[in-house]
Parts: sequence; C-alpha cells; structure tokens
Amino acid sequence: MPTPGKHPSTALRHLLALLDLLVEGAPAESFALPAGEDVHLSEPEAAAIADATRVALRIRRTLSQHRRREAELAALFDTAGDLAGLRDLDAVLKAIVHRAKLLLGTDVTYLSLNDDEAGDTYMRVTDGSVSAAFQQVRLGMGEGLGGLVAETARPYSTGDYRDDPRFRHTATIDGAVAEEGLRAILGVPLRLGARVIGVLFAADRTARTFTPEEIALLSSLADHAAIAIDGARLLDETRTALVDLNAASRTIEAHSKAMRRAEDAHDRLTDLVLRGGDVTDVATAIGALLRGGTLIHDAEGTELARAGADPQPPSARAVAASRAEGRAVPVAGTWVCAVLAGPELLGSIALSGRADLDDADRRLFERAGVVTALLLLLRRSVAEAEDRVRGELLGDLLTGAADPAGLAARARRLGVNLNQPHAVFVLHPETAPRPRLLALAARIAHTRKGLAGAHHDDVVLVCPSEAPSACAADLANELGHALADPVTVGAAGPATGPAALAGAYAEARRCRTALRALGRSGAGAALRDLGFLGVLLGDQTDLGGYVQRTLGPVIEYDAQRGTDLVRTLTVYFDAGMNQSRARDALHVHINTVVQRLDRIGRLLGPDWQRPERALELQLALRVHQVHAAG
Repeated sequence: MPTPGKHPSTALRHLLALLDLLVEGAPAESFALPAGEDVHLSEPEAAAIADATRVALRIRRTLSQHRRREAELAALFDTAGDLAGLRDLDAVLKAIVHRAKLLLGTDVTYLSLNDDEAGDTYMRVTDGSVSAAFQQVRLGMGEGLGGLVAETARPYSTGDYRDDPRFRHTATIDGAVAEEGLRAILGVPLRLGARVIGVLFAADRTARTFTPEEIALLSSLADHAAIAIDGARLLDETRTALVDLNAASRTIEAHSKAMRRAEDAHDRLTDLVLRGGDVTDVATAIGALLRGGTLIHDAEGTELARAGADPQPPSARAVAASRAEGRAVPVAGTWVCAVLAGPELLGSIALSGRADLDDADRRLFERAGVVTALLLLLRRSVAEAEDRVRGELLGDLLTGAADPAGLAARARRLGVNLNQPHAVFVLHPETAPRPRLLALAARIAHTRKGLAGAHHDDVVLVCPSEAPSACAADLANELGHALADPVTVGAAGPATGPAALAGAYAEARRCRTALRALGRSGAGAALRDLGFLGVLLGDQTDLGGYVQRTLGPVIEYDAQRGTDLVRTLTVYFDAGMNQSRARDALHVHINTVVQRLDRIGRLLGPDWQRPERALELQLALRVHQVHAAG
C-alpha cells in the first residue's frame, strides 16, 4: 500500500500498467519499472511493486504456456487430421517429419524405421538434411542415440551429441552426424502397442537443451505418426493383396495360354521334323516362335544351323550347367539348352536377343531342345547308314578290285563325281582318338562332296582337288587345331577316274610314312614336297620337275642375264664349300666368288647351305648336268 505523502499515484500507475501488459501479452522486458520513477517510491512501495512484477511475470509465463499448449494441441489435431487423409506410406512419412520440423522449429527432423530382419534401424525420411551420408546411415540396435531409443523404447535427448558419453559412438554414425553438423538431438520412439517400429528425431546444429514440453510434444506427434504409419501400411498391404489376387488370376490365365502355345509349338516342331525338315528349318522355327536368334551346335561345338544370330561358339560351362540341371540356363544375355538323348549329349541350342525369357517361353525353349534331339538322332541314323555305304565305296575304290564304271555310278548316287580330279589324303593322329579324327574327316568329306572312312589301319579322305600339297597343309592345320593334337597328312594326286585312286592311295601312304620318319609329324605334304626323297618314293620319276623346284631360280637367272651361277654353285660344292678353292678353280677374284654366292643366296633363300638343303642342291645339280649333256 502507498504511504501518504509519498506520491501514491506512481505505485498505483505501475500496478495498473502491469495488468495492461498482461492483457496485451507484452514481452518480459516490458514489465520492468521505468527508469527514474523508483526515486519517488518508498522502500515498502518498491518492494511491493517488485513482488507484483514477479507475480505478473509468473502469470505471463503461465498464460504463454497455456497458449503454446493450446497451439500445440491444435497443431496435433491438425496433424492427426492431415495424416488420416493420407493413404500413401511415403506421403505419411514425409508429412510427419515436416510437421515435426514446423512444431519444434529445429534445423533438421528425420525418421528412421526398424528393420527386423537386419536387426537395425535405417534412415527413411529427412527434412532439412544436406548430407548424403547422413541420409543413408543405418544404426545398430543400441548404437548412437537413435539405436538406443529403438532398443529401449524410451525418449533420449542430448544438448551436444559428440561430447555425450551416454551413447555408444561408432565411426559411421559420428561421421554422418558431423557431416550434417548436428549438435543437439532429440529422439522419441514410434510405438505400436509394445512394439517399436522406428524413431522420430528433431535436431539443431547448435548446442542446446530440449525442454520437457518439447519432448512431450514430439512424443505426442510420434504416437499419432505410429498410428498413421500402421494405417498406411495396412492399406498398402490390402492394396498389395488385391494386386496379388489380380496378378494370380492373370498368371493362371497366362499359364493356360502358355501351355496351349507350348503344345501347339511342340506339335509344329515335331511335324516339321517328321516331314523331313533339317536343322536349319528347326532353328528358323524356334527363332520365329521365341522372337530371337537361334544357334544349334553339335556335341563337339561345331555349328549346325543358325537363324537370325551372329556366329559364336557355345559356352561349355553353360552347356554343362544346362545338362546337369535339365533346364535352359542364361549366360551373358543368351539362353542355352543342352540337347540330350537320355544321358548322352547330342549338342546345344542358344537363343539370343531374349534376355527376359519368362517361364512359359523357357519351357517352350526346352521343348524345342527335345525336338532338336529327335532330329539329331534321326540325322545320326541316316548318317550312319550313309557312312556305311560311303565306307564300302571307299574301300572298293582304294583296293581297285571292282569295275570302274560301276564304282563311278555308285559314287554319283552319293553326289561324288569321280570324273573330276581328286586328291587322296591319309591322316594319322599322334595321340587323339581315331574315331574323333574319322568323324571330322567325314564332316569335311560331306562339305567338299568327297568320301572319308577307315581303310585297313588308315583314316582316308578323298575329295576334289588339283593342289594336293596345299590342301594337305591346310588339312593338317585344321585337324590339328580341332583335335588339339598333331595330325600328319600324306597326300597324292590329282587322280581322275576310279582306277587312278588306288595308286594315289598307296603314294599318299608312303608320303605319310616318310613325313613321320623325317620328324615332320603334324605336317601335311605330297611326295613332290619331300625333294629327292619324294622322287625316289614316287611311282612316276619327274626329274625335270625336281630340278626346276630345287634350282629353278638360279637356272632362270643365268638364262635371262647370261651369268654362270649354276657352274659357280657346282664348283663351290666340288671344292667342299670352300671359297678360296672355288676361286682357284674358277680363275676369278675372291670378291667375285663372294658376290656370286651372295646372289645365289638371295635367289634360293638364306638356308641354302644347311646340310639337308645343300644335299638336295647337289643332287639337282648332278641331274641337271646329266640332262644338259643329254
């Protein structure tokens, strides 16, 4: 109460002003006594005014708390209404995090969900985050603040996370938090009954303490959020169940159509085989049915047919996997199916351009493998019968026992024209199995319209050729590569007519034997390629041809330029390949001998003085000398 005579109006005015400030909701600093007015107050009046000011501030705080609580409750009701209207889980989660950021006014809010299978909690949605590492972090149960909330189902907060020893710090979590720049963190559990499904967070980039009111507000929001999340999840599961039901219905219908399509395709392919279609027809039909490129190989990996695809060897690993599983298997965008007859591998089919092959088309592709097996078995039966006929014809040709006219007619029925020049090749493998060499020879004979088979202990190939030497070298290389083992090929010919083949066979055998005796296993040649030894072993002595093959470049050089290199070479050999003695015999300067020998080397090649080559040259010089004298 004011004391009489001490300006009571000043104290009263201040008390009335406090009431006005409360009504206006003025800030706390406005409640202080204006400067200079306290000099007019007695000590009791000043104390009374101070007490009144403190009471007014408490009333202001209470009113502010009520107003804030009312605003928070209104915001929670609004949030509950907003969440109830959302049906998409992602939209619900984003709305929860954004509303939490608005209500608490923090720098960042985020939400993590528990992964029951992995046993941890992972970041699901963030608002205000700038760090990619933070947005993808996972927390083990009990790790960091969030892991502890998820494990204990209790709220936790920290004024400065990096220095708080209550939490189990890890390098991953601490690094993500540091990269985001967070200091103060509050986390509350998202609960459905007794089960925690995740954690809702609010965080600031400056250190501070979260109030109990803020913790209670975020917890209330988390409770609403958990209900909304569960509702959205149930709705999503219901939608998924309906989608699955519709998908199952469509799958049954598609499966029924696929079965009918597979049966029709199987009937078409089988009918194609039974009507005499070949492997190419089947490959084309498979490619058309499955809308892809098709490759068919035999068990050795040789291409049999191709339709709409680039040539490529089969994957041995994929074929083995398909054979073991009994199903088509994918490899690098191509489907491979082993072609089997029981346990026997007949070959493989490859389907390209269909990396997305579904189950129905996969079964159709596997049925195509069964049809291809049927075709290959039929082909093999026919080929075995034809090979027997061809083998009998080849045996009669090589022995020369039958009537030549009859042999020619039999050959024509097999598509072989013996009236054109043919070469005979005798093949000898070093270690490879003889049946494999025989199969390769038969394939080559079929391609070149010739004959192949076993005769006595030899594998013999007869095919059209006017250059047996070159063909023999090519055959040795091709067969050696295919078998991964040296194959020696002795050749003879060309021979025209059935009667000439028996003699050519005998010469080819002698050539094969000579090649192996000379250490040239794995090579292919005719007797004419063996120098003077070939002349000795051959049936027809072609000495002029031998001289021309051995000395031809030197003889032609002398004839064109009037030089005397042939005589120089003869004297050089007679002198024991000694240049000084050759100089004396020729009566020329030593430099002239050197120059002539250098010219001879350029004409004959750098190896002309090797012992075996020098022997051939000396023999040719003697034959040439006798021929010139005659």
